[in-house]
Amino acid sequence: MNRLISIELQKIWKNKSSRILTLAYFILLSFIALIASIKFDIGPFKFHLAEMGIFNFPFIWHFNTYVAAWLKFFLAIVIVSMMANEYSYGTLKQNLIDGLSKKEFILSKFLTVVLFAFVSTLFVFVMSLILGLCFSSYNEIGIIFSDLDYLLAFFVKLVGFFSFCLFLGILIKRSAFALGFLLVWNIVEAIIRGTLAFRVFPNSDTDEKITQFLPLESMSNLIVNPAPRLSVVKSIGTQMGIDTDIDYSVSYSAVLIVLVWTFLFIYFSYKLLKKRDL
Repeated sequence: MNRLISIELQKIWKNKSSRILTLAYFILLSFIALIASIKFDIGPFKFHLAEMGIFNFPFIWHFNTYVAAWLKFFLAIVIVSMMANEYSYGTLKQNLIDGLSKKEFILSKFLTVVLFAFVSTLFVFVMSLILGLCFSSYNEIGIIFSDLDYLLAFFVKLVGFFSFCLFLGILIKRSAFALGFLLVWNIVEAIIRGTLAFRVFPNSDTDEKITQFLPLESMSNLIVNPAPRLSVVKSIGTQMGIDTDIDYSVSYSAVLIVLVWTFLFIYFSYKLLKKRDL
């Protein structure tokens, strides 16, 4: 297992663009800390994000994992390029000639996906803990380490998304087209959601019960938008008559759906590779 991961990490690190994108991803993750410095006054109106409670425990686990999840596209490019380069540079064929089985090849890619997700989750955990200890109004141990299931959701979300990217990289072979297909699929899901919500089931939540099984939608459902949880947003929502009293907890049914999709992406990646004449 260590040998398989070592092979993949060497390939990524020796590729200049993959190395730059990976470093850029973790640098941008650390920039979440700069949100604390956003502060400006417009007459009587004062805006200071850190004072709005976004770094309070346990809300910080929800906020930071939601924001960090948007940066996953940097590593998505790395994952897709990692697979496309195997075909472009002939390293896939060479690996198989050198004795690596197709099952081991897919396993090495999946282990790399899991490693990226784990390191990202650990990075967000440490950064959030430091920010929370610096800015949170609540420092009791029980409060600090509550709601950590957002980190689990973040990890599962990254593994599922990167597995999807890996599958697209194997299916399409070209990184640009694979990323293009990812964008198109996102649009397709949006059209399906809109059609079901506004045309087919306009007066019920049946559309949500159906679309929760779509791959990208299920990943999105893992960590919902945390903004309405903030007291200032709740106050504005109440004045405007908007209901902000919704369930923000991690849905374990969504976790299960994403894990099933992850299994299917890796399974069909292996089946595709097995059937292809390389």
